[in-house]
Amino acid sequence: MAAPVSTVGKPSAERLPLNTTSFQKKTRTKLISIPGTRPSVQNGQLLVSTGVTSLDYLLGGGLAVGTVLLVEEDRYDSYSRMILKYFLAEGVVCRHELFVASAQDNPDDILQELPAPILDDVAIHKPVEQPRLSCEPQDSLDAMKIAWRYQNLPKVQSALASSSRFGHYYDVSKTMEPEIRQAAKCHRFYLTEHPTQSPPTHSTMLESYSALLKSLQEVINSEGFDVAAPMSKSRNILRIGLPSLGSALWGDDLSCHDNPRNGHALATFFYGLRAMLRSSLAVAVVTVPSHLIQDRALMGNITRLCDNAIALESFKGSERETNPLYKDYHGLLHVRQVPHLNCLASKLPDHKDLAFKLKRKQFTIERLHLPPDLSETVSRVSRGELAGAAAVASACGSGGSGNKHLDF
Repeated sequence: MAAPVSTVGKPSAERLPLNTTSFQKKTRTKLISIPGTRPSVQNGQLLVSTGVTSLDYLLGGGLAVGTVLLVEEDRYDSYSRMILKYFLAEGVVCRHELFVASAQDNPDDILQELPAPILDDVAIHKPVEQPRLSCEPQDSLDAMKIAWRYQNLPKVQSALASSSRFGHYYDVSKTMEPEIRQAAKCHRFYLTEHPTQSPPTHSTMLESYSALLKSLQEVINSEGFDVAAPMSKSRNILRIGLPSLGSALWGDDLSCHDNPRNGHALATFFYGLRAMLRSSLAVAVVTVPSHLIQDRALMGNITRLCDNAIALESFKGSERETNPLYKDYHGLLHVRQVPHLNCLASKLPDHKDLAFKLKRKQFTIERLHLPPDLSETVSRVSRGELAGAAAVASACGSGGSGNKHLDF
């Protein structure tokens, strides 16, 4: 700190004002202005939308540039692929550049399945109304009374939404028009077009992952996505979509054996990917079939190497699909990892019980709530099953089968 200025022996007119200080206000550096981005109100990080408004709200406003979002796939890879398509479709609408890598489907086929954007004048977000019981009129609902200790509690909204709109809305029942899709610049990496060789014995990364990182690094350097590159032209964002990493299609035996030979290959890839994105204007969404990976400790290490991580648990093929408790949803969403960027403590979601559902035109994430008439519904179903079982028992008894027994 600078030494104080002595004013002894000087005229009073030359004395400094009382509010003069040697400290100067530090001016905030101007953020990069890129279409389709906005600064975070929490840490000032540049954010992009995932294409799913409720997922943006869950992640603290959006995906931070330079980070990785890990999506643990559901068993049939239906809803995780939907999130990836939303992410890529948002990049097309915002005129961001895309990088799509795949080992199974051709990247062009993935781009042809992107959902169609909804016009702004149609996509006005309206608050979700609370469900009403169809068996009672409006007057009786207004006259209903609840316990006094619940009267002053705020009404719970199921939908996850922010007060300020960020991103666009999409219709999953339609595909994006070719004119819109072809306007965006896309870089493709198809594994079948990049012949790989067996990695050396001392290498901890598969040749397929090494080729993918090398191709991604070339795009970042040549297209000006490196932060250290001179700003010779207007900057843009690179959106990276990597589906089904860790599967056998990439030559990885992580999901095939209990003791895989290349157990640390995927973790090494994520380590290199995260280091690469930290110094570039890029953001990545990666899906991994975690339900096929037997080593849960290794899966935990992969999760910690990512900035954001969510897991999708689909009800398809399970007993929850017919459970009346989950009749309004298609699966559960679990938050595995939240980002720690420019802060000591990250913002955790205010609600941990989350579920998702795929409507006719939209994929949404909501808070999981029990329906108010669940107990009555279950009791009616149980009584119906008991009555049917009793009828079967009486019929069997009348037929002379006295030794048959039914347990209720």
